[in-house]
Amino acid sequence: MDLALKDKVIIVTGGAKGIGAAITSVLAQEGAFPVIVGRSKEDNLQHLAYIGGKGAQVVAELTDPAACKQAVDAVAAQYGRIDGLINNAGINDGIGLEHGSYDGFMQSLHRNLVHYYLMAHHALPFLKTSKGAIVNITSKTAETGQGNTSAYAAANGGRNALTREWAVELLPYSIRVNAIVVAESWTPLYESWINTFEDKAAKLASIVERIPLEKRMTTPEEIAQMAVFLLSEKSSHTTGQLIHVDGGYVHLDRSLL
Repeated sequence: MDLALKDKVIIVTGGAKGIGAAITSVLAQEGAFPVIVGRSKEDNLQHLAYIGGKGAQVVAELTDPAACKQAVDAVAAQYGRIDGLINNAGINDGIGLEHGSYDGFMQSLHRNLVHYYLMAHHALPFLKTSKGAIVNITSKTAETGQGNTSAYAAANGGRNALTREWAVELLPYSIRVNAIVVAESWTPLYESWINTFEDKAAKLASIVERIPLEKRMTTPEEIAQMAVFLLSEKSSHTTGQLIHVDGGYVHLDRSLL
């Protein structure tokens, strides 16, 4: 299927690893021009090489509000347009309630939520011109909870709420805004979390057996395919949606298992 994304300039935050890397790969396959925005130039360039140099990169520490504006300005100055934004960067940093702190909570919001707002805010003038789209990557933790991750859960609740709020605000500009809610997907960060358990294999098996569809984890590529579809004209009347690409993990009846 031709998604009509050829030469479209798409910003992908955290686009060098995990789900973000899968998204930039699929964008490149579709002929788009992904621009990775991430803190590590080495990681950015390594993934660009992996996708055949079909894109660009901007180094930015997105927890710094000024860096968000600088990143968007750099893309606009270099390419003259922005056709889409995928907010993806973030980390489940384990800032809980009992053992957390105000400082830790606020830092986590900057890691996981504030830059979603800032990237969209600064990209908006260019998205209005292109009638581009925004896709926010979010997590099931906002709906299911996880334990000991208050800040990350709050950030994802904010991501979900902003998705619908922006969908309403941006209707006059024909800018569509949707979110993909991720549950269990194998990424470097997920692997790092699994490695914190004494019996890693048993922990992973206990999770996988609770995923209704095919008893397997969602691949980053499956999430990426949905993200790219939501950017494209093929989803031209879809906005304000929280789409769960999770094999039924969040919503299907547990009696099925």
